[in-house]
Amino acid sequence: MMDAIAPGSDVRSDLSAIAADASGERAVGRPTVYVYEAPVRICHWVNAFSILVLMVTGYFIGSPLPTVAGEASDNFVMGYIRFAHFAAGQVLAVFFLTRFLWAFVGNHHSRQIFYIPVHRKQFWKEVLHEIRWYAFLERKPKMYVGHNPLSQTAMFTGFTLFVAFMIVTGFALYSEGTGIDSWQHKLFGWVFAIWPNSQDVHTWHHLGMWALVMFVMVHIYAAVREDIMSRQSIVSSMISGERQFRD
Repeated sequence: MMDAIAPGSDVRSDLSAIAADASGERAVGRPTVYVYEAPVRICHWVNAFSILVLMVTGYFIGSPLPTVAGEASDNFVMGYIRFAHFAAGQVLAVFFLTRFLWAFVGNHHSRQIFYIPVHRKQFWKEVLHEIRWYAFLERKPKMYVGHNPLSQTAMFTGFTLFVAFMIVTGFALYSEGTGIDSWQHKLFGWVFAIWPNSQDVHTWHHLGMWALVMFVMVHIYAAVREDIMSRQSIVSSMISGERQFRD
């Protein structure tokens, strides 16, 4: 179930840490709920930094620098770029797997990005409401302790599935250098059964990078927008773990 606090509902009855005024007729305060546990927050920021490094280095791998000043033997620029890409990819894989495993032992908010409750009609109604809210067609937002339904859908499709795809195809491409006896090829070599031409895997991996670039831009915009317009903390919640509702 989504932890929603509908607009107009009495937040004071659901959340604590609110100070009422002297007359008791009006409440003022910032109710706070602990949402994101430390492992979730750590994985979020490590994955975010890794994806940033991967996008920058991946761009230069796909479109190499035209020239480098000086003797070729004195420069290892593309080598360093490829090393940074491979290292960031392995860090991302480890922390993405850690994030997945934590979903089994963490609170239910840690599991939201790994599934979509497609069977719930109310969920899709709330997705429609969020679409209208982001399109400036709704006057008031709904409050959610965790991800709102549209955010959950976007995180599952735009982050979880895409990152998993990039990890799989990335290690498959890496196995071309490590050889058929490597663990990378044994675990991910089946990718070449789908795309026998290695260049096809390169192309899909590169397109996946641009999909992640678009997701990151939309993700940052939506988080900052919600922090300002919906009167609830979004960005700071992934630092402190606490969600604040500003009434």
